[in-house]
Amino acid sequence: MDFDYTEEQQLLADSVEKFLEKTYTPEMRTLIVGSREGFGPAAWQGMAELGLLGVPVPTEHGGFGGGGVETALVMEAFGRHLVVEPWIPTCVMAATLVAAAGTADQKHEILTLLQAGRLKLACAFTEPGGRYALDHVTTTARQDGDFWVIDGAKSVVMHGDCADLFIVAARTSGDATSPHGISLFFVNPGEDGVSGQEYPLYDETRAVDVRFDNVRVGIINLIGVRDEALGLIELAVDRAIAALCAEAVGCMDRLHALTLDYLRTRQQFGMPIGRFQALQHRAVDMLMHLEQARSMALLAAMRVDATDPVARRRAVSAAKELIGRAGRFVGQQAIQLHGGIGMTDEYIAGRYVKRLAAIDTWFGDADHHLDRFHAAGAAQPPVLLPTAPRSKWKTL
Repeated sequence: MDFDYTEEQQLLADSVEKFLEKTYTPEMRTLIVGSREGFGPAAWQGMAELGLLGVPVPTEHGGFGGGGVETALVMEAFGRHLVVEPWIPTCVMAATLVAAAGTADQKHEILTLLQAGRLKLACAFTEPGGRYALDHVTTTARQDGDFWVIDGAKSVVMHGDCADLFIVAARTSGDATSPHGISLFFVNPGEDGVSGQEYPLYDETRAVDVRFDNVRVGIINLIGVRDEALGLIELAVDRAIAALCAEAVGCMDRLHALTLDYLRTRQQFGMPIGRFQALQHRAVDMLMHLEQARSMALLAAMRVDATDPVARRRAVSAAKELIGRAGRFVGQQAIQLHGGIGMTDEYIAGRYVKRLAAIDTWFGDADHHLDRFHAAGAAQPPVLLPTAPRSKWKTL
């Protein structure tokens, strides 16, 4: 099988890398992280002008029409540069949901504004007590004439502090853990009854906990078919996980390069410490975990667009589980090989380690995805083999 990128894919990868080298330097990133917005408006607009915001958007809606591989190319570059922009919730998750289930008007308005950099979205799916279960939805939505009335709470809404629009999962029928009865709604954060608390995470990104108290939204704010949103949510989350796996590979790649550079330059006993065999073995172990992670991220990117949800789920969970463990190993080895400087907050290696730790827990840690992988396999019917020889926040 040919794993080489096409000319168009390689051009995309090169364009993203060149753009980030110029506009997302460590100094600029420090200013972005410390800003009130929590993202870079200039960088976001630059991504829009370059067409990066439309990479996962179908061509019939003016986008690049990229799949899992194209998304992975962008995210791997983001991982190398520790990009904190809300690209996954806006361009991967929200674009997936709108393109797959939105009305013609919703697709035209949302996707057009999204690609122009004028609309950022956040997906409010997880709730207190639900952990990683996407079908744990206690937030309710009841119809009242031409409105939906939403009540409930969402936790750890990634990049919700800078979102112009929420996509909220709410229960329109069934009990709190029923897979049937979940619907999706657009909710403006400025609506009466929407309140919350934003907070920084240890990897320098931000999240919000949101409360909805008698929030009234128009009947047209429903996305897709009432009561049947769980499959859409799982698709959007699986695509986000595949993107995170690629980002983790970019983080590990940069962390490994930083470590090698340190081993070549740090002097001890009159020679670079990289000449000590024990340290060389550790560096090789880091490379092995990195390359395994790269292979699994590519598998997830290729399978995430599969029409079979079980095959997609197994590939994504397998990648997330292995990459979670690989990220922890690479991060720990990088800290150890850097010695004392690796423990300092000022040195950039620690930021990559923190981001890898955050990626491991976003949408389920390694243990969760190991269980999910086995559960998805158990759901498949047995295969009979032939007998043959073996071969905007105000309340802060």
